[in-house]
Amino acid sequence: MKFSIKKEILLENLNNVSKAVSSKNVIPVLGGIRFNLTKDGLYLTATNNEIDIESFIETKLIDKVEELGSIVIQGKYLIEIVRKLPNGIINIEVVDGLKIILYTANSTFNLNGIDSSEFPNLKIEKSTNPIVLSNKNLRNIINQTIFATSTQESRPILTGINFKIEKDIMECVATDSYRLSKKIIKLDNTVDNIINIVIPSKNIGELIKVLEDNDDKVNIHIFSNKILFEFENILFQSRLLNGNFPDTSRLIPSEFKFTIKANLNELYEVIDRASLLTSEKDKNVIKFETNGNILTISSNTPEIGKVEEKLAISKDNSENIKIAFSSKYMMDALRTITSTNVVILLNSDITPIIINNEDDDTLVELLLPIKTY
Repeated sequence: MKFSIKKEILLENLNNVSKAVSSKNVIPVLGGIRFNLTKDGLYLTATNNEIDIESFIETKLIDKVEELGSIVIQGKYLIEIVRKLPNGIINIEVVDGLKIILYTANSTFNLNGIDSSEFPNLKIEKSTNPIVLSNKNLRNIINQTIFATSTQESRPILTGINFKIEKDIMECVATDSYRLSKKIIKLDNTVDNIINIVIPSKNIGELIKVLEDNDDKVNIHIFSNKILFEFENILFQSRLLNGNFPDTSRLIPSEFKFTIKANLNELYEVIDRASLLTSEKDKNVIKFETNGNILTISSNTPEIGKVEEKLAISKDNSENIKIAFSSKYMMDALRTITSTNVVILLNSDITPIIINNEDDDTLVELLLPIKTY
């Protein structure tokens, strides 16, 4: 294998596949990136057995191709070398089978390679009827739900995002059993069978690092044990979690006693300040109390101190409510809201708190209150 390519083209594609390079040294080849130079172009592939990423560089984007071939190069060193080389043409050549020479006009690096036959045989398949979304929509769905996934491996199914598709409606849910985030979108195409899958959050978190925030399309190919995202020149494949995601529909009340509206930014800033005097070991608890159209938010941690803030709100009845919750969880939920005003729906101090956009009911944030007595 011998070719020449511009640094910026190579680096961009290396960065994309690097998300799947294993940081563990149990199997050396998983710490590498496979270069497969064909007459069509250069395929860069990496896998850590959780996700597989392939990035394709067309021949027209390669300055010179002198010899085709395939080899695995250790990703950690390769990416750092390419990143720190000056802009311009980089030459890569394989000599003596497994030796790689990477050179520019003034720099030469010699690296040891791995035979590409040792690289896992990845099955990257495409379905005949993929789900189609824009990059922007997919990024929004992930960002609006991923924070609510669990980090506890005791219930593995809750460490992922549940994607459920019926006809042309996609419902995405994440929960750690203390809070929940649900986003519903209408698709341009319909599916024949109900799809109900769970994607590991750590995998889909890597996906949004390589997804551009634009209106380009993503083709989503779903199988029984894996999912493939196809966009631009990239194929991103993730395994799915086994098991049944809990039915969360019954957790969200259909009727509410209190509907409270507040300016989103003002509410967030008040909670942010009140959280300064909370303790993580005590779940960052703050209290939320209404008195007419005035909301009082307070926290009191004996070993730290106390704070009290007031905020004007609108409320749909004359009764008042006092409730406590995690400031961290509330701020996470408020960060997903995009309207000027936020709507908070309540029934009592022991039932779930619902947070909504004022003008968009396709996003629902839920958190459980905390008893402080």
